[in-house]
Amino acid sequence: MRRLRQGAAVVVVTAVVAVQGVAWAQTTPQSAPQTPAAPVLPVPLPQPVMTLEFDAAIQAAVDKNPTVLLAATNINRAEGLLAQSRAAERPTATATVSDATISSPVQFQGATIVPRSQVTITGDISMAIFNAARWAAIAQAMDQVDVAKISTSDVRRQVAVATAEAYLAVFAARRQLEVDGRALANGRAHLDYAQKRLEGGVGSRVNAQRAAQEVSTDQALLENTRLALVRAEEALGVLVGVDGPVAVGAEPAFEAPASTDVAQGLSARTDVQLQRENIKAAERVLGDSKKDWWPTGTLSFDPTYITPSGVFQQAKTWRLTVSFTQQILDGGQRRGLKLQRAAAVDASKQAEASVENQAKSDIRLAQESVASLERALASARQAVDQANDVLQITTTAFEVGATTNLDVIDAERTARDAETAATNAEDAVRRARLDLLVALGRFPH
Repeated sequence: MRRLRQGAAVVVVTAVVAVQGVAWAQTTPQSAPQTPAAPVLPVPLPQPVMTLEFDAAIQAAVDKNPTVLLAATNINRAEGLLAQSRAAERPTATATVSDATISSPVQFQGATIVPRSQVTITGDISMAIFNAARWAAIAQAMDQVDVAKISTSDVRRQVAVATAEAYLAVFAARRQLEVDGRALANGRAHLDYAQKRLEGGVGSRVNAQRAAQEVSTDQALLENTRLALVRAEEALGVLVGVDGPVAVGAEPAFEAPASTDVAQGLSARTDVQLQRENIKAAERVLGDSKKDWWPTGTLSFDPTYITPSGVFQQAKTWRLTVSFTQQILDGGQRRGLKLQRAAAVDASKQAEASVENQAKSDIRLAQESVASLERALASARQAVDQANDVLQITTTAFEVGATTNLDVIDAERTARDAETAATNAEDAVRRARLDLLVALGRFPH
């Protein structure tokens, strides 16, 4: 009779476990949904000012970022210096009016030699008819305009890359928020099931506390991800010139470059172009050093009008002057200036070699990173499927009493970590593809 009672009790317990297990199984996802519902956050996220797609974010940053606008002023500065250089070859004109009054007029034999008050109007029109050094400065200033333009393009590239990375950071944080939300939902379902078992008298407080601990861990991870998302959206807002956080739209598609030729990639990079333009400008300045030794020629025309005129003064006169000047000794100044210019050329070449070496390394590393990270992503996604299968099997076994809730919690953690690793792998692949386009000079377009 006692054995019959024990057997009946086992049947009742098994029935309760089975019924409650079915209820928990209904709340536990069998596999990671492709489009999960938005997770319940501890604190609502700040509302973004706007939502931008990838291309729109890049364009907004290039157009509105203060760093780009500041770099653009260098072009105006270089064009101003060019205008000053060109002014040296154009005629200049000046005019002077003076009124001289003396104490008493100068007279001789009744004639006034110097009037008491006399107005003099003089003019000067002059231009350089030969000044090789100044003419060379015009070409040198034009080179600096080109340097400023390429430098501004390189700043645009840097801002565009930073904006792209911020966009990817927001997108990755949003995806991680979904992963943490699913983990929290699974943990809460497990906690609810453990509490129901405890209330039914078939569970244990230890199991309920373990489930509650897992929920607290998932809640903390979700809060950290929430903060990371807020930071990323704020950083994106700063880059695009918006006062507030900016949300992102769809995942950007980085197409594989049709060609990965290193020489072509170097020619397309603005940082390499900038160094090459610096070398060109420095070599021009060095080559023009010989023109510092050439003479300079000036033509000037000086008309004069005096009223009233004196006896020995004409009312209207003019003078035309042609002069040439050649400096013979300068104490070694021009020789020292040439040495300084030669050093500038050498420094520019060294800088170009360093930039090109780094660019080649970037290309090789980006190519290897894309291939390696894509393989890692495939393995991470496979691990997610495997972890979800383990979670489903463990949950089913726990429902029939074939395992403990320690195994379920471990399976939940593994599934959560696998999804987190897959999310990180997806972000790494996106960033590697972006790095490859940047290394080859294909981004921004």
